[in-house]
Amino acid sequence: MDNKAKKPQTRDEESAKSEIIRRFKANPGIFIGTVAVLIIVIVAFVFVPASVPGMGGGGVDLTFGYYEREPITYRPGNYFARMYEYYNSQMRGSYSADDAYFVNFQAWQSAYQETVIHTAILREMKKAGYEPPNSLVDREVALQYLDLYRREDTAGKMALWRNVKETLTTEKYRQDQYELLKPAGEEEFVVSMAGPQRRFEGTAFKLQSYPETEVTAYAAQNSALFRSIHLSRITITSGEQEARQILSSVKDGTSSFEEAARNQSQDNFADRGGDMGVQMVYELATLIRDEAERNKISALKKGELSDLVNDGENWMFFRAEEDSVPMDTADSSQVEKIRSYILLFERGRMDDYFIRRAEELRAKAAVNDGGGFTAAVEEVGLEKFSFGPLPVNYGNLELFPRLEKIEAFNESILASFAASDSFWQTAFSTPLGAVSEPLVLGDQVLLLLPLEELEPEEYTIETLKSEFQYAVYLNTRNIGSFFIQSPKLQDQFWQTYSRYFIGE
Repeated sequence: MDNKAKKPQTRDEESAKSEIIRRFKANPGIFIGTVAVLIIVIVAFVFVPASVPGMGGGGVDLTFGYYEREPITYRPGNYFARMYEYYNSQMRGSYSADDAYFVNFQAWQSAYQETVIHTAILREMKKAGYEPPNSLVDREVALQYLDLYRREDTAGKMALWRNVKETLTTEKYRQDQYELLKPAGEEEFVVSMAGPQRRFEGTAFKLQSYPETEVTAYAAQNSALFRSIHLSRITITSGEQEARQILSSVKDGTSSFEEAARNQSQDNFADRGGDMGVQMVYELATLIRDEAERNKISALKKGELSDLVNDGENWMFFRAEEDSVPMDTADSSQVEKIRSYILLFERGRMDDYFIRRAEELRAKAAVNDGGGFTAAVEEVGLEKFSFGPLPVNYGNLELFPRLEKIEAFNESILASFAASDSFWQTAFSTPLGAVSEPLVLGDQVLLLLPLEELEPEEYTIETLKSEFQYAVYLNTRNIGSFFIQSPKLQDQFWQTYSRYFIGE
């Protein structure tokens, strides 16, 4: 006979397994938290109490504080001791031998805080007149710890029974807190966010594709802005009087412009003799706010000096290195600078252009209730993308089905989708099979075509319920910070720890 054959389950074991399954299905959030607490109970109970300096000789008072005058004291075998053994065993495997003092301190502090919370909850429940019925404690011992209970002597049985009773008391407190922290209807609301889900096709006009003919047309209408100028500059920060003296010395030839720039100018062009390089007139706007002053400087002839100009803080003057030159639309670099200017300062012009283009495409796609979308996209030379199904998941939260990578679009575009009210409103208000109104988003103008609407899978709904319940349960764990910071706590942890473990 094979000695390794699996031993048949006893009736008690089968009953315990059925009870665990029932609890999980009934309330996953509370079940997860309860199991976590009970694991600590059983693991801590079977640990051998820690060897603490001085405990063997007696007379050492390891009281770390008081909660409503009840001492938070370490004694071998009590709750504090079991928590210390639990945390110490958990932390030892994560650190090297060189970290022994740190591990010891963390284990003591964690055990102390757990004991404060444990003591505070028991006191609150006692004031409320609650204690679990003996029959419930008996049942919990039978379900969770029957084998261990049978192996203990009378004192051990009593200690285990009392430990389970305290755990059920604190569990009841946390369960009540859980119910209080779960507003009516909130779980249903969160679950409803999983659907309905939609699947989409779409296309986009990218602002970078703004036609060169449109760029040059705008440049022709505003030619003064895009003349090329080559200037040098001297900046004086000490005041108008000194700036005027330097300007006079350059004018009368006492000092050359380049020499004055290198020796007395305080800006980034000083080392280059003041040379600012070639730029377009509009680029002076960030330096000289007054339009009349800008016009004077941009009209300087080669070798001419400007008068002093104040930028609000400093004084400066300029010299023209060349006569200004009209824009050259055959120069691709100049065309791109003009395009950048339109994008920065005349963005609405680009948006309006592509919105008109999108409306034209939309009209073509309207043939056969949107069936002509693919043909319309191909006709104008755009790419089509698809995504979904997904619900309204503002922010692209992990909790819900997420907006995954869309072909031909980078991560920054996905981020702009996820955080855009307009995107979600347009995507889920447009009728199925109809092309949406143009949507300006980031550096694109989009059109969306909702293809179908689906209800979320049962698995998604159940997962959301469990995640929500567990999130609420985790909030109940934060109640510990309330007790740790309570004025009812007389905290002496550091004084006691340093006295017995550091020798201060």
